[in-house]
Amino acid sequence: MIRITYCLHRLPALTREEFQRYWRGTHAPLVAAASEALGIRRYVQQHTLTSDMARRFASAQGIPCGEGEDYDGVAEIWFDSEEALARVGESEEGRRHAAILAADEARFIHFERSRYFFSAASEVIV
Repeated sequence: MIRITYCLHRLPALTREEFQRYWRGTHAPLVAAASEALGIRRYVQQHTLTSDMARRFASAQGIPCGEGEDYDGVAEIWFDSEEALARVGESEEGRRHAAILAADEARFIHFERSRYFFSAASEVIV
C-alpha cells in the first residue's frame, strides 16, 4: 500500500472551523463517492485541535502549537500501489471524479501553503 499525506492550509477567507466543517461535510462525501473509480482504499481526515491539552502536550515536547504555520488538517489517501494510482486517469469515470474533487478542493484549500508526500504504509502495533 502507498499513502499520500496532505498537510492542508485553509484559504485565507475561511476560519479553521469553516474549513473543517466544509472538508468534513461537503468534501468527504465526494471522496467517498469517488473512491471506487479512483481506487481509494482508505481516506482519513485529521482535524487540527487547538485545545489546552494540545498546547500543553506541544509545550512539553518543545514544539509550537497554535501559532506560526501549523496546518488546519491532514488527509491520508491510501492506494494499493503507485501503479494503481497511475491507472486513475485511464478511465473516463476516474478522470471525471478526479476533476470533481480538484474543483471542490479549490473552494477551501490554499494549495500554495499546503504540502503533500508519498509514503509506503507500514504499521507499528503497540
